[in-house]
Amino acid sequence: MPVRSTTVVVSEEVGAALACREPVVAMETSVLTGGTYPHNLETALAVDQRARDEGAVPARVALVDGVLRVGVTDTELELLAKGPAEGKISTRDMAVALHNGATGGTTVSSSLVGAVEAGIRVFAVAGIGGVHRGAEVSFDISADLTEFSRSPVAVVCAGAKSLLDPALTLEYLETAGVPVIGYRSDEFPGYYTRTTGCPVPHRLDDLEDVVGVMHKHWAAVSASSVLVTHPISEEWSIDSDLLNSMVASALEEARATGASGPDLTPFVLSAIAQATDGRSALVNRAVLESTTRLAARLAVVEASVRSQHRMDAKERT
Repeated sequence: MPVRSTTVVVSEEVGAALACREPVVAMETSVLTGGTYPHNLETALAVDQRARDEGAVPARVALVDGVLRVGVTDTELELLAKGPAEGKISTRDMAVALHNGATGGTTVSSSLVGAVEAGIRVFAVAGIGGVHRGAEVSFDISADLTEFSRSPVAVVCAGAKSLLDPALTLEYLETAGVPVIGYRSDEFPGYYTRTTGCPVPHRLDDLEDVVGVMHKHWAAVSASSVLVTHPISEEWSIDSDLLNSMVASALEEARATGASGPDLTPFVLSAIAQATDGRSALVNRAVLESTTRLAARLAVVEASVRSQHRMDAKERT
């Protein structure tokens, strides 16, 4: 039977793994509701398998019939992939969606709510939300950043989404006290591209060191997220100058058509897909698989370190 907490229902598989202190990786589902069926479902299943291949249990978070679920069934996954009316649900929309009994995909921010409630310490996503270009005028800043400031979860990503301002996003993360660690990389990546020209504040090359920083941050500093960035592989990376040019054109078109707010990101990503003859969809899948593999490895190491700490504590007593 699924495990119920005060605000979420945790699937039997995920609940059993957490009870046994086995590695678990949380993931969003708005990528499903924002995609095209059946490609979105095939991608999600392949990404979930990457987590399993590395020894971790995938825990997708979603709203199903007004219940926040951590871990969904294949039937629920297909329902989300086919596109429920609610589409994607952010933290702003969660209470209304819960009250109305809605079904929809959770964004990074709302997925983190479920992950924290369930007690999951590692989260995987391709690209995070952040500070939009021109935010000094629009004040368009993703709810992801607010949720990072209060969610003790390691978020593994390939940087911020390509339509965002990487420098301003890093500034906001600094203000929020969110550590940003480049795993085996000195530069903050840009989702579809390996390079943004912005250095990461810290670089670590060993996952045990990353886990050590995670645990010390949560024990001695704050209950914020720890952001672990790792760029897409060279073979899939889009040239940064070409990508910036495509994004600038897409943003100009968005302004002309009035696309803004939650409609802006899908508009720009769709424009990039057209400009790359669909290659960006393949790049997106490659990023998802890459970050999920790394997140699963991190979850495995984190579970091992916690187990060792418990053994050491028992020996001392």
